[in-house]
Amino acid sequence: MKSKTKILVTGSAGFIGSYIYDLLFGMGHEVCGVDDLSGGFMRNVSQKKFFTKLDLRDRVKTAKYIGKLKPDMIFHLAADATEGRSQFTPFSAMDRNIVAYTNLLVPAIKHGLKKMILTSSMSVYGAQQTPFHEGMIPQPEDIYGTAKTAMEQTTKVMGKVYGFKYVIVRPHNVYGPRQNLSDPYRNVVGIFINRLLHGKNFYIYGDGKQKRAFSHIDDVAPAMVRTGFDKKCEGQILNLGSDTPVTLNELANIVLEEFFNHRKIPAKLLPEKFPARLQEVKYAFCSHKVAKKLIGFQAKVPLRTGVKGMISWANSLGHQPFVYLASMDLEHDLAPNTWKAKLI
Repeated sequence: MKSKTKILVTGSAGFIGSYIYDLLFGMGHEVCGVDDLSGGFMRNVSQKKFFTKLDLRDRVKTAKYIGKLKPDMIFHLAADATEGRSQFTPFSAMDRNIVAYTNLLVPAIKHGLKKMILTSSMSVYGAQQTPFHEGMIPQPEDIYGTAKTAMEQTTKVMGKVYGFKYVIVRPHNVYGPRQNLSDPYRNVVGIFINRLLHGKNFYIYGDGKQKRAFSHIDDVAPAMVRTGFDKKCEGQILNLGSDTPVTLNELANIVLEEFFNHRKIPAKLLPEKFPARLQEVKYAFCSHKVAKKLIGFQAKVPLRTGVKGMISWANSLGHQPFVYLASMDLEHDLAPNTWKAKLI
């Protein structure tokens, strides 16, 4: 692949996508970005003249855009990344993931796509034995994970048939500045911080003993970019993220301690427990042996350091209103009451 590559970043106004967009510009590539701004923000877009608002669910407009741009490489990050909500919004989970991706991939192949870097998800592993490794057969427990599994398989089949190269990355529990603080359905670090900015306590579903390995954006985004330019990664799947799992109770303590700068925490702002969510995998964290072998990946930002930096950024932005969907595709009595009653 030539040294200066024409690259499209989808979801480029979003959290991870905006970092990828900036890193690629910094490398001197010819970069364009698209986003429908459903979960991203123009404040995240540094190079606005190369940005286009585009909803990838629109097959005709997507085909027209790709026909004009003819990208050599695509970093695909546009998604409806809502594992817990996807059981109640399956149309969105499918339309904004596998359908949108197919709408993008087909015209890209027609116009000479050379490489796809597909952002998948740890959710494809489901509730298997931790740490999850890339050799496991996907067994998703939610509709989002099902859609991501379909996207991975589509990439493998189409790559084999049409000859483009691909890399599949599975980042997990990424947090940091630019994350959407307004989303009440996902991004637990952001929800915790934004609730505190509102002067309110936050909620923990279940007993809080769920384990996740929270991964800082400064570790994950550069590694994702490296996978696109290292031939050893072609045709590979790579988990990307932290090696240090913590419980949600431990995360809550860190957020509270850093938010209040290790001063006394007001009793009214201590977390409240709610019933566990349907289909939530209790223990979900990954092995990163493949990424370490192929690109020398090593997560370096400690959770407490990353949380402290995110709180500083969030304070500069100010508290954000939580934005709820007008309705779910399917209503269910066991959907979290925090969503139904809009308590967050």
